[in-house]
Amino acid sequence: MSNTASTPSAAEAELAVQARQAPERSTGYWAGVWKRVRRDPVTIFCAAVLLLMLLAIVFASVIAPHDPYQGSMIRRLRPIGTPGYILGTDELGRDMLTRLLYGGRLSWFMGITPVALAFVIGTVLGVLAGYAGGKTNMAIMRVTDVFYAFPSVLLAVAISGALGAGIMNAILALTLVFIPPIIRVAETVTTGVRNLDFVDAARASGANAFTIVRVHVLGNVLGPIFVYATSLISVSMILASGLSFLGLGTKPPEPEWGLMLNTLRTAIYVQPWIAVLPGVCIFVTSICFNLVSDGLRQAMDVKG
Repeated sequence: MSNTASTPSAAEAELAVQARQAPERSTGYWAGVWKRVRRDPVTIFCAAVLLLMLLAIVFASVIAPHDPYQGSMIRRLRPIGTPGYILGTDELGRDMLTRLLYGGRLSWFMGITPVALAFVIGTVLGVLAGYAGGKTNMAIMRVTDVFYAFPSVLLAVAISGALGAGIMNAILALTLVFIPPIIRVAETVTTGVRNLDFVDAARASGANAFTIVRVHVLGNVLGPIFVYATSLISVSMILASGLSFLGLGTKPPEPEWGLMLNTLRTAIYVQPWIAVLPGVCIFVTSICFNLVSDGLRQAMDVKG
């Protein structure tokens, strides 16, 4: 009796070897990424700053010396270094250090949440458009192009203004702003991956589209999409703070860095250093997210 039916073909044997080697290549790649990140002092320093800020705002209830809502007109606009008020007080006599710590919670939440939601939605739509192609690609990408017709700041203000002031409405507006660019990136990288040899081999082996996308495509496209999404966090924080500054985001008396800039603008001639503290927090956080994103992008560039 012939053993042809029970003997695996050369193509099947090659696929089996590739499947066994894939985890090793993946592990080696990410180990190389981590090694390159550790050698970048700027990325490590910025990541450490972000980690310290995150720990500070998470444990604000333990670190903060005062109630963020309790004020006194007798103590209003105390200068930096006042005993008991290290960073002074605001226009209503509330401790600035406490307000900055609690304000970081809302600022980070409003900066990261829209990007996270846009990352999930944009990745799904972008991968679908890139892998399916044809009319599906055209429908998704043409709708995306409509959003590109408007500047991101104007679009965020218009959507938030139409929905009304509030944290959730601001998050929804920012999510809609960030979905189109993530779709564009996801579609581009997916289009470049779908015709590679290992994807063709998976099709030839009889794998369905969902399995190919889940096993072979996502692993190769999530990295670039994630790095691009991290670069949007700084933009999201600035836009969220801008919406709160304009009265379209957080409402008083909630502490939020953009809203604090708005309420302290009248004190800039009396206590300018106190008035700029929320802006410094926004700037430091945004630049650190940008530099960490750049470091990750360079570390993931296998050509570098």
